[in-house]
Amino acid sequence: MAVIAPEQEQQELSPKDQRRFDRRQRLSRWDVKYSPYLYISPFFILFALVGLFPLVYTSWVSLHDWNLIGGKGDFVGFENYATVVQQPLFWRGLRNTFSIFLLSSVPQVIIALFLAAMLDANLRAKTFWRMGVLLPYVVMPVAVGMIFNKVFADQSGMANALLEKVGIGPIGWHSDVLASHIAIATMVDFRWTGYNTLILLAAMQAIPQDLYEAAVVDGAARWRQFRSITIPSLRPTLIFVIITSTIGGLQIFDEPRMFDQTGQGGSDRQWMTVTMYLYELGWGAQKSFGRASAVAWILFLIILVIGAINFWLTRRISGTESSESKKGAKR
Repeated sequence: MAVIAPEQEQQELSPKDQRRFDRRQRLSRWDVKYSPYLYISPFFILFALVGLFPLVYTSWVSLHDWNLIGGKGDFVGFENYATVVQQPLFWRGLRNTFSIFLLSSVPQVIIALFLAAMLDANLRAKTFWRMGVLLPYVVMPVAVGMIFNKVFADQSGMANALLEKVGIGPIGWHSDVLASHIAIATMVDFRWTGYNTLILLAAMQAIPQDLYEAAVVDGAARWRQFRSITIPSLRPTLIFVIITSTIGGLQIFDEPRMFDQTGQGGSDRQWMTVTMYLYELGWGAQKSFGRASAVAWILFLIILVIGAINFWLTRRISGTESSESKKGAKR
């Protein structure tokens, strides 16, 4: 039986079948080349609508004298930015934002890493404990603010009652700057630590168990395994958690606004954040969308710079550790 080569079979096709065959080949090439972009396009389309367009539109608004009631006004260029950076309230809000961010994000990552290590151990009722750490995340920020507002009351709160038992006098959680920042940071850690714990736990469970078995054979203790195997393996996840915590910490709004009944950031604005100042400019007495948009873009640039610095530092540390480990292996 003679075997017909594909080229010979293609030559024997009729002109109509040949066109159909060429069309199918062309569609097949297009499917292989363009279908991956089609599959991921819904995310980018949605991001362009709800993320990129508001960002670009906010930059356009920040260059105009835009009022909530009057609408678009004259083009003023960077006058809104210059006016904002000359306001003492802006710098006070920036100071409070960075203070609350540092007091909340650093302990949050450390506690989440510790809890993830505990949940990764051989515990009874693992599902119960893993779901338990996530429960604070589903609680409404308003409810958390109201509860912690009572816990950190200046005279009769539970926090002061516990401090009195160890000989520490009552603290003005709403009047003192540092105390108010610690109280708000505690609220933030209460809500977000469990969320970061589950992310780190998922990354820990993806680490190959062969590494731990080899470390046990070599006589490494649990702390040595955690420091030499777990932490280096979690480096990409830790970078993600740190960057997301940075973005969320610098955009904090719900917790400080709900820390008292007025929502103004204290009598002397001692815990007013940048986002609260932005809200006050846009929907407060001034109702200036132009200046509020300028504050939003300044905060966006600050977050961008801080995130880039975090990424560079973590990559630099990981590169240094990798080079040291290679040198140790050669020795």
